[in-house]
Amino acid sequence: MTARMSGLERRSQVLGIAAGEFAKHGLRGASIEAIAHEAGITQAYVFRMFGTKKALFLELVGAAFDRFSDGMSHAARDAGGLAALTLMGTHYNELLADRTTLLLQLQGFASCGDSEVRDLVRGRLARMWDTVADTSGLDPVTVKSFLAFGMLLNNLAALDVDELDEPWAKGVRTRIHPGLFEHITTDTNR
Repeated sequence: MTARMSGLERRSQVLGIAAGEFAKHGLRGASIEAIAHEAGITQAYVFRMFGTKKALFLELVGAAFDRFSDGMSHAARDAGGLAALTLMGTHYNELLADRTTLLLQLQGFASCGDSEVRDLVRGRLARMWDTVADTSGLDPVTVKSFLAFGMLLNNLAALDVDELDEPWAKGVRTRIHPGLFEHITTDTNR
Protein backbone atom coordinates (compact mmCIF):
# COMPACT_ATOMS: atom_id res chain seq x y z
CA MET A 1 0.00 0.00 0.00
CA THR A 2 1.29 3.46 -0.90
CA ALA A 3 1.65 6.08 1.80
CA ARG A 4 -0.64 9.07 1.52
CA MET A 5 0.93 12.35 0.57
CA SER A 6 0.61 15.34 2.84
CA GLY A 7 -1.13 18.39 1.39
CA LEU A 8 2.23 20.12 0.85
CA GLU A 9 3.70 17.05 -0.87
CA ARG A 10 0.66 16.78 -3.15
CA ARG A 11 0.81 20.49 -3.96
CA SER A 12 4.51 20.19 -4.81
CA GLN A 13 3.81 17.14 -7.00
CA VAL A 14 1.05 18.95 -8.90
CA LEU A 15 3.23 22.06 -9.35
CA GLY A 16 5.96 19.90 -10.87
CA ILE A 17 3.58 18.16 -13.26
CA ALA A 18 1.81 21.41 -14.15
CA ALA A 19 5.14 23.15 -14.82
CA GLY A 20 5.91 20.63 -17.54
CA GLU A 21 2.41 20.84 -19.00
CA PHE A 22 2.35 24.65 -19.12
CA ALA A 23 5.94 24.87 -20.37
CA LYS A 24 5.06 22.63 -23.28
CA HIS A 25 1.53 23.85 -24.10
CA GLY A 26 1.15 27.35 -22.63
CA LEU A 27 -1.81 28.84 -20.80
CA ARG A 28 -4.42 28.06 -23.43
CA GLY A 29 -3.16 24.64 -24.51
CA ALA A 30 -2.35 23.09 -21.14
CA SER A 31 -4.82 20.59 -19.77
CA ILE A 32 -5.87 20.40 -16.13
CA GLU A 33 -7.23 16.96 -16.99
CA ALA A 34 -3.77 15.81 -18.07
CA ILE A 35 -2.19 17.29 -14.92
CA ALA A 36 -4.74 15.61 -12.66
CA HIS A 37 -4.42 12.29 -14.47
CA GLU A 38 -0.63 12.24 -14.14
CA ALA A 39 -0.91 13.16 -10.45
CA GLY A 40 -3.53 10.47 -9.87
CA ILE A 41 -6.11 12.94 -8.57
CA THR A 42 -9.29 14.55 -9.83
CA GLN A 43 -9.50 17.83 -11.72
CA ALA A 44 -11.70 19.11 -8.89
CA TYR A 45 -8.82 18.54 -6.46
CA VAL A 46 -6.46 20.56 -8.69
CA PHE A 47 -9.00 23.39 -8.79
CA ARG A 48 -9.44 23.18 -5.00
CA MET A 49 -5.68 23.64 -4.58
CA PHE A 50 -5.16 26.47 -7.08
CA GLY A 51 -8.57 27.98 -7.82
CA THR A 52 -8.28 28.35 -11.58
CA LYS A 53 -6.09 27.17 -14.42
CA LYS A 54 -4.84 30.73 -14.87
CA ALA A 55 -3.98 31.05 -11.16
CA LEU A 56 -1.87 27.89 -11.43
CA PHE A 57 -0.17 29.25 -14.57
CA LEU A 58 0.51 32.61 -12.90
CA GLU A 59 2.07 30.91 -9.89
CA LEU A 60 4.37 28.85 -12.09
CA VAL A 61 5.38 31.72 -14.39
CA GLY A 62 6.06 33.97 -11.39
CA ALA A 63 8.22 31.28 -9.81
CA ALA A 64 10.14 30.82 -13.08
CA PHE A 65 10.99 34.53 -13.26
CA ASP A 66 11.84 34.57 -9.54
CA ARG A 67 14.26 31.68 -9.98
CA PHE A 68 16.25 33.74 -12.50
CA SER A 69 16.17 36.97 -10.43
CA ASP A 70 16.95 35.23 -7.13
CA GLY A 71 19.76 33.24 -8.73
CA MET A 72 21.37 36.32 -10.25
CA SER A 73 21.07 38.25 -7.00
CA HIS A 74 22.66 35.41 -5.05
CA ALA A 75 25.45 34.89 -7.60
CA ALA A 76 26.53 38.54 -7.48
CA ARG A 77 25.74 39.36 -3.86
CA ASP A 78 29.34 40.38 -3.01
CA ALA A 79 30.10 42.19 -6.28
CA GLY A 80 29.17 45.38 -8.07
CA GLY A 81 29.59 47.00 -11.45
CA LEU A 82 30.68 44.94 -14.42
CA ALA A 83 31.97 42.18 -12.14
CA ALA A 84 28.38 41.72 -10.90
CA LEU A 85 27.13 41.51 -14.50
CA THR A 86 29.70 38.82 -15.25
CA LEU A 87 28.60 36.76 -12.23
CA MET A 88 24.90 37.29 -12.94
CA GLY A 89 25.33 36.47 -16.62
CA THR A 90 27.23 33.28 -15.89
CA HIS A 91 24.56 32.13 -13.45
CA TYR A 92 21.74 33.12 -15.79
CA ASN A 93 23.33 31.10 -18.58
CA GLU A 94 23.58 28.07 -16.26
CA LEU A 95 19.89 28.40 -15.36
CA LEU A 96 18.95 28.17 -19.03
CA ALA A 97 19.74 24.44 -18.82
CA ASP A 98 16.47 24.05 -16.87
CA ARG A 99 14.27 23.88 -19.94
CA THR A 100 10.99 23.85 -18.01
CA THR A 101 11.81 27.08 -16.16
CA LEU A 102 13.02 28.69 -19.39
CA LEU A 103 9.89 27.72 -21.32
CA LEU A 104 7.61 28.85 -18.48
CA GLN A 105 9.23 32.27 -18.65
CA LEU A 106 8.76 32.38 -22.44
CA GLN A 107 5.15 31.14 -22.13
CA GLY A 108 4.56 34.05 -19.76
CA PHE A 109 5.69 36.50 -22.44
CA ALA A 110 3.64 34.67 -25.08
CA SER A 111 0.49 34.96 -22.94
CA CYS A 112 0.74 38.72 -22.35
CA GLY A 113 -2.40 39.23 -24.44
CA ASP A 114 -4.16 38.41 -21.16
CA SER A 115 -4.03 41.45 -18.85
CA GLU A 116 -3.49 39.42 -15.65
CA VAL A 117 -0.57 37.58 -17.21
CA ARG A 118 0.81 40.84 -18.62
CA ASP A 119 0.63 42.46 -15.17
CA LEU A 120 2.47 39.55 -13.57
CA VAL A 121 5.16 39.43 -16.26
CA ARG A 122 5.62 43.22 -16.08
CA GLY A 123 6.08 42.98 -12.34
CA ARG A 124 8.55 40.11 -12.60
CA LEU A 125 10.52 41.83 -15.37
CA ALA A 126 10.61 44.98 -13.21
CA ARG A 127 11.98 42.85 -10.36
CA MET A 128 14.62 41.40 -12.68
CA TRP A 129 15.54 44.93 -13.81
CA ASP A 130 15.81 46.10 -10.19
CA THR A 131 17.92 43.06 -9.29
CA VAL A 132 20.42 43.81 -12.06
CA ALA A 133 20.39 47.60 -11.54
CA ASP A 134 20.59 47.52 -7.74
CA THR A 135 23.18 44.75 -7.58
CA SER A 136 25.45 46.17 -10.28
CA GLY A 137 24.88 49.87 -9.61
CA LEU A 138 25.20 50.45 -13.35
CA ASP A 139 23.33 52.91 -15.57
CA PRO A 140 20.05 52.09 -17.36
CA VAL A 141 21.60 51.68 -20.83
CA THR A 142 24.02 49.02 -19.54
CA VAL A 143 21.26 47.24 -17.60
CA LYS A 144 19.01 47.32 -20.68
CA SER A 145 21.79 45.90 -22.87
CA PHE A 146 22.50 43.15 -20.34
CA LEU A 147 18.84 42.13 -20.12
CA ALA A 148 18.43 42.31 -23.90
CA PHE A 149 21.37 39.96 -24.27
CA GLY A 150 19.67 37.66 -21.72
CA MET A 151 16.52 37.58 -23.85
CA LEU A 152 18.65 36.55 -26.83
CA LEU A 153 20.12 33.75 -24.73
CA ASN A 154 16.57 32.64 -23.81
CA ASN A 155 15.65 32.35 -27.46
CA LEU A 156 18.83 30.49 -28.38
CA ALA A 157 18.33 28.05 -25.51
CA ALA A 158 14.69 27.49 -26.51
CA LEU A 159 15.87 26.74 -30.06
CA ASP A 160 18.45 24.19 -28.80
CA VAL A 161 21.17 25.81 -30.93
CA ASP A 162 23.79 23.67 -29.20
CA GLU A 163 22.44 20.74 -31.22
CA LEU A 164 22.99 22.46 -34.58
CA ASP A 165 26.13 22.26 -36.72
CA GLU A 166 25.32 25.22 -38.95
CA PRO A 167 27.37 28.41 -39.43
CA TRP A 168 24.77 30.71 -37.86
CA ALA A 169 24.42 28.41 -34.83
CA LYS A 170 28.18 28.32 -34.38
CA GLY A 171 28.19 32.12 -34.60
CA VAL A 172 25.61 32.60 -31.87
CA ARG A 173 27.50 30.14 -29.64
CA THR A 174 30.62 32.31 -29.80
CA ARG A 175 32.05 32.69 -26.31
CA ILE A 176 31.45 36.08 -24.76
CA HIS A 177 34.29 37.29 -22.56
CA PRO A 178 33.82 39.38 -19.43
CA GLY A 179 33.71 43.07 -20.24
CA LEU A 180 31.16 42.81 -23.04
CA PHE A 181 29.18 45.72 -21.60
CA GLU A 182 32.12 48.02 -20.74
CA HIS A 183 31.48 50.28 -23.73
CA ILE A 184 27.69 50.30 -23.46
CA THR A 185 26.78 53.08 -21.06
CA THR A 186 24.51 56.08 -20.91
CA ASP A 187 27.55 58.30 -21.53
CA THR A 188 28.44 56.53 -24.79
CA ASN A 189 24.82 56.54 -25.99
CA ARG A 190 23.90 60.23 -25.78
